[in-house]
Amino acid sequence: MTLETGRMARQANGAVLVHYGDTRVLVTAVASKTPREGVDFFPLTVDYEERLYAVGKIPGGFIKREGRPSEHAILAARLTDRPIRPLFPEGFRNDVHVVATILSVDHDHSPEVCGMVGASAALAISDIPFEGPMGAVVVGLVDGELVINPTSEQAQRSDLALTVAGTEEAILMIEAGANIVPEARILDAILFGHEAIKGIIAGIREHQAACGKPKAEYPLFLPSPELVEAVTALATGPLAEAVRHPDKQTREARIEAVNQEIAAQLLERFPDEARMIPVVLKKVLKQVVRSAIIHESIRPDGRGLREIRPISIEVGVLPRVHGTGLFTRGQTQALTAMTLGPLSDQQMLDGIGEEESKRYMHHYNFPPYATGEAGPMRGPNRRAIGHGALAERALLPVIPPEEEFPYALRLVSDILESNGSSSMASVCGSTLALMDGGVPIKAPVAGIAMGLVQDEASGRYAILTDIQGLEDALGDMDFKVAGTRTGVTAIQMDIKIKGLNRAILEEALEQAREARLYILDRFQEVLPAPRPQLSAHAPRIITLHIDPEKIRDVIGPGGKTINRIIEASKVDDKKVEIDIEDDGTIYIAAVNQEAGEKAVRMINDLTRNVEVGEVYEGRVTRIMSFGAFVEILPGKEGLVHISQLAPQRVARVEDAVQVGDVLKVKVTEIDHMGRINLSHKDTMPEAARAVAAGHERPRPVGNRDRGRGPQEGRRERPGGPHGRH
Repeated sequence: MTLETGRMARQANGAVLVHYGDTRVLVTAVASKTPREGVDFFPLTVDYEERLYAVGKIPGGFIKREGRPSEHAILAARLTDRPIRPLFPEGFRNDVHVVATILSVDHDHSPEVCGMVGASAALAISDIPFEGPMGAVVVGLVDGELVINPTSEQAQRSDLALTVAGTEEAILMIEAGANIVPEARILDAILFGHEAIKGIIAGIREHQAACGKPKAEYPLFLPSPELVEAVTALATGPLAEAVRHPDKQTREARIEAVNQEIAAQLLERFPDEARMIPVVLKKVLKQVVRSAIIHESIRPDGRGLREIRPISIEVGVLPRVHGTGLFTRGQTQALTAMTLGPLSDQQMLDGIGEEESKRYMHHYNFPPYATGEAGPMRGPNRRAIGHGALAERALLPVIPPEEEFPYALRLVSDILESNGSSSMASVCGSTLALMDGGVPIKAPVAGIAMGLVQDEASGRYAILTDIQGLEDALGDMDFKVAGTRTGVTAIQMDIKIKGLNRAILEEALEQAREARLYILDRFQEVLPAPRPQLSAHAPRIITLHIDPEKIRDVIGPGGKTINRIIEASKVDDKKVEIDIEDDGTIYIAAVNQEAGEKAVRMINDLTRNVEVGEVYEGRVTRIMSFGAFVEILPGKEGLVHISQLAPQRVARVEDAVQVGDVLKVKVTEIDHMGRINLSHKDTMPEAARAVAAGHERPRPVGNRDRGRGPQEGRRERPGGPHGRH
């Protein structure tokens, strides 16, 4: 990996072109000249700009240019944002904009890693205050061996896709998808990645020494020591009492009442720091909560450090949906609905990645009413997209492969109530929806969010199981872990301190495993295994395999044949959906079983070969003087010669059959030109042919005739032999 500065984007505060194989990523960092007015947060924005020319593609659609960021680009931007955010100084309020532009992509060399390393390097050489650098790598587990930044081929075989970012001293961020990997192996991979990160940071420092700018003086918005002392003295006791309540909204109302009272008292003494009073009040609240957790093991809602909030589980909540799970943990509630569809419903991807489509999709929605607030709903934001991707990653290892379960799957998690760990609640709700819908998943997956409160002065810390919103906001870590009983499937970790060591990571992983097993036990009580049948409202997928050469026969010119099959197989206005793969695999999706079977019969008739000796039932299509043509399969006709229409002699073809008659025929010959010769005579019973050959009409024998002589069964006409009748 090579870092280049000075050739491109020279007006940015810092710009680095990262070379890695044939991958090229330009990363720029710019800070505004003045701080943003009236904000109490650091306004950092990270953008990851995909250029499809980087992989030799022209964008799809009508406009033919890149539009809004893809989900992949948003997730890549979050990967960069999360580890650099804690490395800016407290009180920094200037806008900082980091842009990673993907110029060329070699799939063996990750552009995401280049973007993260480039952001760290661009900030390091700029005049923007930055307490880095940091480094990042991807760790794979290929054939049992840990690999740094695996190639595309290695990634396909890897049981782990672990992105690690950190400083020289500690880990800052973890993002992982795993194929049910044990915690011990995950920890080894994290530490293995951290060792590689140290080498990257050394390279960035060398680059910074060669071409870095001196750090500029930027204003930091910090409260005066006098204000901090006054707020601490007035608010510590009341906030310590107000914060201890199990109900979130009651607790927030009590805290707000204390804040307003304290602010009113201090406004006259500190009129020039009116904006800083809420900032200091939040700091005091943070100290109160953290002190109680570390020194007294008391959490705001009264739980123990390892205690999980009460869990409620329901399945089959929505009658017409293919599968539903309602998972409630304390005051966090997720409703997940699953929809099954044919493979044609899979999502097509138009991006710089190698993946062109995906059949399993997970979407996460977080409406404002979930936290008792009113607000606009304008589609998913970056957080919602990230949480949906995390849940998707957590469940992907247990989704049955396409060969065993040829469906597209979409899961939608609507967060109905939130007080922390809603992304892990959506993982739990999704497992329940899959099992309720009869999807044969390999194993149930549960998720839990762990927290951390650390006192740097004393070195004491506490790891919290199932953190709620306040503990997430005021704590040092949000560590989400999802998995089965035997291993991890997904991890996401963000921290607000300068890093974590091995001991804390090991303890957090073990505590998360205990909590996960507890939740899986609750699943077992409600739904021990996936239901044996799919929902009555879900489509049934029937799989056929035909000769690829016959695909055109099924599709027909302009799709006429396949559309005719779809229309003709319709039952009760419910149509089938038919997907045809290049290898001759055909998937027929039908909610109505009769419709699906009808479509199967029609496709079989179109694609099966005519065999000599086989008997078919066909329709007479044409009559000639020498015989009748019969369509025995769609588009396949044979000739019944006039001599083969009946056992006896037939003078005219029209005396035996008419156009439109249904005739049972047997294939007697297929000549060298492919012409099919048929016989109706050969399908008749032997007795019927013998009678017809002797020109005798068989006399039906009734019950009354049995056991009588030749004359006993005969009935004389009235009036004797010459009487009228």
